[in-house]
Amino acid sequence: MINRTYRVCLVACLVIPGLVVGLGYSKEPASGPVPTVPSASAQTELTPEKAFDLMMQVLTHKRCVNCHPSDDYPRQGEDSHIHNFEVQRGPENHGVAALQCQTCHQQENNNHSGVPGAPEWSLAPRKMAWQGLSRVEIAKSMLNPENNGGRTLAETVHHLTEHELVLWAWEPGVDANGTPREKPPVPKAEYIKAVKTWAAGGAPIPEE
Repeated sequence: MINRTYRVCLVACLVIPGLVVGLGYSKEPASGPVPTVPSASAQTELTPEKAFDLMMQVLTHKRCVNCHPSDDYPRQGEDSHIHNFEVQRGPENHGVAALQCQTCHQQENNNHSGVPGAPEWSLAPRKMAWQGLSRVEIAKSMLNPENNGGRTLAETVHHLTEHELVLWAWEPGVDANGTPREKPPVPKAEYIKAVKTWAAGGAPIPEE
């Protein structure tokens, strides 16, 4: 016959969760460090070379190249056709009289007319032409003070990551038909990180 005291204790241990230790079990975690799994970003290091590839996916996209033509005509649209109304560069990259950029392009997008807008809307100077260049040629031109307006590397990074007209590429609005314009293939935050990583790594330009 089971001892009455033992039977009471056994029942209590089975019924009351807090007493499961009486049966030799414990809810306490095992001692020692808990292993951690590195995040996806930690597993894939963004090297300056990889950063260059990401950055150039943006800089060679139509949202950038349309405003960096090799001639005196800005491009527009997803097919990069010559700007409507035969708009031209003009002496200061803002168009000619009566057809200056600010005549239509305001400080922000006009989603009623489909006209895009951002502060300081203009063409890049002819020396900064990217149309028809390889990504290596673009990078070399971008770092050349004779082509980039005398900018240092730090000033170039600032322009590429903070200038509102550059960042407009991720907020391009809609066209005249109400169709959203295509954005660059790299998210804005990743692009900015890529530019800064590339510059911090010495701004390497691969041989292609």
